[in-house]
Amino acid sequence: MTMKEGFIKIASAVPVVRIADCTYNVQSIVDMMSSASDEGASVVVFPELSITGATCGDLFAQHYFIRQAESALDDILSLTHTMQIVGVVGMPVLVDDTLFNCAVVISEGEIKCVVPKLSFGNDVRWFVSGNQTERSETVLCGQRVPFGFDNLFVVGDITCGIEIGEDINQIITPSAYQSLSGANVVIGMASDYEAVGLYEQKRQQIANLSQQLRCAYVYTSSGYGESTTDNVYGGRSVIAECGEILSESKRFEMSNTIAYADVDVLRIKAIRQRSRIQNNTDQEYNRVEIIQQPSKFHLSRTFNPLPFVPQGEDKDQKFSEIFNIQINALAQRLTVSRSKCAIIGISGGLDSTLALLVSVRAIDRLGLPRTNVIGVTMPGFGTTGRTYNNAMNLMKALKITIKEISIKDACTQHFNDIGLSPDDRSVTYENAQARERTQILMDLANIVNGLVVGTGDLSEFALGWATYNGDHMSMYGVNASVSKTLVRELVRWVAADGIDEAARPALLDIVDTPISPELLPADSEGNIAQKTEDLVGPYELHDFFLYNMLLYGFSPSRLFYMAHHTFAGQYSDAVIKKWLTTFLRRFFNQQFKRSCCPDGPQVGPVSLSPRGAWLMPSDAQSKMWLDDAENVE
Repeated sequence: MTMKEGFIKIASAVPVVRIADCTYNVQSIVDMMSSASDEGASVVVFPELSITGATCGDLFAQHYFIRQAESALDDILSLTHTMQIVGVVGMPVLVDDTLFNCAVVISEGEIKCVVPKLSFGNDVRWFVSGNQTERSETVLCGQRVPFGFDNLFVVGDITCGIEIGEDINQIITPSAYQSLSGANVVIGMASDYEAVGLYEQKRQQIANLSQQLRCAYVYTSSGYGESTTDNVYGGRSVIAECGEILSESKRFEMSNTIAYADVDVLRIKAIRQRSRIQNNTDQEYNRVEIIQQPSKFHLSRTFNPLPFVPQGEDKDQKFSEIFNIQINALAQRLTVSRSKCAIIGISGGLDSTLALLVSVRAIDRLGLPRTNVIGVTMPGFGTTGRTYNNAMNLMKALKITIKEISIKDACTQHFNDIGLSPDDRSVTYENAQARERTQILMDLANIVNGLVVGTGDLSEFALGWATYNGDHMSMYGVNASVSKTLVRELVRWVAADGIDEAARPALLDIVDTPISPELLPADSEGNIAQKTEDLVGPYELHDFFLYNMLLYGFSPSRLFYMAHHTFAGQYSDAVIKKWLTTFLRRFFNQQFKRSCCPDGPQVGPVSLSPRGAWLMPSDAQSKMWLDDAENVE
């Protein structure tokens, strides 16, 4: 079948039809099946009653007309028998002198199953509900085939259920039972007419159903050519997956239109597994297996390169929500711990800046003076003028209490005490500075009955990019589930919100400053010499890997495949593979640090808290993941 790394291409087709002209409609359907097959689609879906047209009225009572519809289906089977694609077409089907409005699933010249409609609007005049027959088989085009609403069809890793027309509007839809019985793709075939606002309602309904049922929902409805006696049919093709609209076609087109989407089967399976959905329906479904030969597949789906960062029209609302979660969490912790002050180490970097902004707003919300926030800048051997000045300017602009305590003398004494050479620039040299800063903050907190607010973020915890019992430790970590890419954009958003106008220049310069722990001396020109992303890799890549691995359990090869398509032209495959390997190695090896990290609020779907969000033994081996990464193409 046409699947690559868990993706399968599905098409939603709206053919131009002529009412009661089955011969004309056959050609539209065959042409569109051919186009969809050429595009690498595995399944193409047509609207309700697409072979005849949906607005035929009392012509459906003409026995001759029904025979012609069956003959048209026979022609479609003959003309598409060499195509490696599954077609789902709509037509009236006569069973035991009873007429049903049906979806007919076809592949390589064979009818695989027939699924009748259950619920009716105006067409109740001509059709009978599919639940009013006990027949499980029928003969159509000379083939004995499964018949009934209890049929699902299976193509590779997808299991498809079908509902027709008004079925989607029931309180408990057929698709709900189908999904509970294993359908991860639901096909909706309809003949919706147009009126102001109805399309947006239907579009939202489809997105909501796909989210509620944890599935892909492929919807198509009648278009140009249906009778305009009373209504206009605009043609609706919408493909949604787990709440997200993947693709939709233009309405009111006067030619055949197709919407394509690469459905992510692995993502659906991961969401269902995490949701622990169980089959609690007594309805038994017949599964019809359809075998497809492998054929070409071209991924057209795109992925968000910054999955942690809010996008779209409501991004400001989402930024506000994240920021307020942090603020309220810290305010609560300050209240219940009876801490009078928030103590923060201010480096002039992104993480400490966000922690400071959260602390200031939390103190504001508690009705306390901002002087109850104590910002401590602790210059060391690698501190540059840029970060020092930004730290000082920011604290002054926010009107907090400022303390400056150099760590140079204390660290020099410590190096002498432990016998570390003055020329040593090893990890001991770096970690000693981080631990000295943490000791200062903790002891100051004891003096003033304060709470040390941690600055470390989600990305650093994932990579273990923190000194154990140094900046790794605090009394409350407000950034614990905020990724590095999100930290940057949150600071930028706060700079633009205008509440602390005087802080804006410092905030914007901090956003533009290279990320660095500043534990090694600056270069000869006083610039930052130790850039984190040069050492561990770009945070946008690491955050991309982190989000998709933790949320969906994707394999390294799948992560590479997605990154290859997402960052093409920005990073070479060799670079992506290098940093993917680094991410996996560090993620597994550094679990021991996460096993004893401080409390902190969860702001999004991904967290590494060891208290329930991410449970992994510190001894877990990375070999299988690294081997898979090594073998990526």
